Amino acid sequence: MSHVPHELREDFPEYEERIHTLKESDAHFRKLADKYHEVNREIHRIEIDEEHVSQFDEEDLRKERMRLKDEIYGMLKA
Repeated sequence: MSHVPHELREDFPEYEERIHTLKESDAHFRKLADKYHEVNREIHRIEIDEEHVSQFDEEDLRKERMRLKDEIYGMLKA
């Protein structure tokens, strides 16, 4: 498995311009994107063994990333 962080622009390449626009114009979207980036980087540090957490904590982080991603996607489609 490749341990590369999931970046929003890579997960949603068709929405790259909209992501940029919403980050600049929508405070809630910007907050979600920032939180996604924070959680995503923490998961990446775990994957490359830079940070150690319990299996349950890692699972919670992955669920949080998915929840954020779902909410972000909903805003991108709107």
